Amino acid sequence: MTAESAPRIVRLLPARFSRDGKVSRTGENTAAAMLLAFTLIAIFWANSPWDHSYWALLDTHIGFTFGTSHFELTLKHLINDGLMTFFFFLVGLEVTREFTIGELTDRSRAAVPVVAAIAGLVAPALIFVLINSTGENAHAWGVVISTDTAFLVGALAIIKPKFPGRLRIFLLTLAVVDDVGALIVIAVFYSDRIEVAPLAAAVALIVAIALVRFLPAARGPAYAVLGFALWVALAAAGIHPTLAGVAVALLIPVFTPERQRVEQAVEVIRAFRQSPNSHYARTAARRLRESISINERLQTDFGPYVSYFVLPLFALVNAGVHLDTASLTEALRSSLTWGIIAGLVLGKFIGITAATWFTQRSRYGQLAPGLTVTRLAGGAALSGIGFTISLFIVDIAIADPARQDQARIGVLAASLLAFALGWAIFRVTDWLSPPEPVGLRMIRPVDPERDHIRGNPDAPLSLVEYGDFECPFCSRTTGAIEEVLAHFGDRLCYVWRHLPLERAHPRAFDAARASEAAALQDKFWEMGHEMFGHQDDLEWSDLYRYAVAAGCDIEQFDQDVRVQPSKVLHRVTDDAQDAEEMDLNATPTFFINGARHKGPWDAASLIRALEAAANSRA
Repeated sequence: MTAESAPRIVRLLPARFSRDGKVSRTGENTAAAMLLAFTLIAIFWANSPWDHSYWALLDTHIGFTFGTSHFELTLKHLINDGLMTFFFFLVGLEVTREFTIGELTDRSRAAVPVVAAIAGLVAPALIFVLINSTGENAHAWGVVISTDTAFLVGALAIIKPKFPGRLRIFLLTLAVVDDVGALIVIAVFYSDRIEVAPLAAAVALIVAIALVRFLPAARGPAYAVLGFALWVALAAAGIHPTLAGVAVALLIPVFTPERQRVEQAVEVIRAFRQSPNSHYARTAARRLRESISINERLQTDFGPYVSYFVLPLFALVNAGVHLDTASLTEALRSSLTWGIIAGLVLGKFIGITAATWFTQRSRYGQLAPGLTVTRLAGGAALSGIGFTISLFIVDIAIADPARQDQARIGVLAASLLAFALGWAIFRVTDWLSPPEPVGLRMIRPVDPERDHIRGNPDAPLSLVEYGDFECPFCSRTTGAIEEVLAHFGDRLCYVWRHLPLERAHPRAFDAARASEAAALQDKFWEMGHEMFGHQDDLEWSDLYRYAVAAGCDIEQFDQDVRVQPSKVLHRVTDDAQDAEEMDLNATPTFFINGARHKGPWDAASLIRALEAAANSRA
């Protein structure tokens, strides 16, 4: 199984999962709605007759005394410097995942959003500096560099552009790089004077954190203790302590699920089912955890708390701004306010759109199927919605409360204008050149003369699997297809097509060719059975042995794969090209009666989906 390419920016999303295990779009919208609600509460409270209680709350001191030592922070700083560490921790986890097993591992596909994100960081800063080239406002250029992904996702849900799937993936990939740039800016340009001794201690702690992965047990508590110590060391060193969250996240391992680990967990669960006891229960729980990387477990565990608790609290303590006549008049006259508006609204739109056009035209990178520059222009406009990191930098880059209010007004105004611009662009482009759906329908129907079929070719139900022989979770490996075929009998036609993902499974393409050579001798399924049974040994010397075991004439097999390989090669590449045109990027991928299956691919889930398809035909 390969990792899904869609980035999961769980720092924005609560733990509401759909049946395929991904965070649901409802959860994303709820997170954005809560962020907006607490923003409005802060603005109303700060401009109400009870505004004094709002400012008094922010200045409330919280701390503890231990012997002669005393430590305290205001509530605002506790949230901004303390709780927001978890926000940046999740950002770091997502960055690590995307560069290791996610969208950013495909260099040609990632090149466009990466370059666009960099341009979306630089162009707003340049525009801001042009308007505020001198004076104390110039230091606040970091306010305009970052996009608020939570509001971006929420805005897409509200606008509802046609077929937003690939656009959303592009923007979330862009957001990952945007976050990396923002974190670098905070670390380099918005940290205090560096103290050498605490900095040395921080370096030693980072080394210790990197070694935690080698501990036989108690890795979670070790990460927590060392992470807190790193937060204290960075604060003492003069570096913004929230970056401790990023440092810890970047050092936590990430990997895709491995079949061996999953099978070990299944063995213990089977033993527990036969003989329930506490030892088996603890072992099963541990094996299940270990089959998923710590990175992914932490994203799932911490995501809801950040979405429903940390970010709303951050909005509550940072979005409060005076909106009386005097404040608005000062903001309208302020180059700081206009610099922020121009940087976010114009800078993001111009930078991202121009970089996307240039990268595509220069062939340095390629857009995913279904995406065009005009299609991305609306997303570029929405990227001007700056909130979380923008307000975060307002607090650390500007000391004067009056100028902070001007900056906050600029951020809020820019976000509203960016939303309106994005909405207008999507409405116009969807009307002038409506996008076509990609990958929702199978582009080539089942062909009994060509396809590899099990079951009844004339059955009312069809299940087409795109997979490869090195994928440890393809259904022929797990036995799911056998259960599905047994359930439906002659009512189901099952088809195998090739999707050899060589980046993740380097021997899959050769295995696919070998299967097609065996198919010329009517031994396709027998050869597939042999290869699925020996997925760790798919070198050519092994494939020849499996051909013999499958009952192939080895001389003819050798002739077909080595001497005259064009026929078997074309059968594989034809399937792979179909998959590329449909933008399939994970194995296994299923189509039920020609429609792409979204969700888990275990036998029970496939049976339910097929039954639903049968009922819809009735």
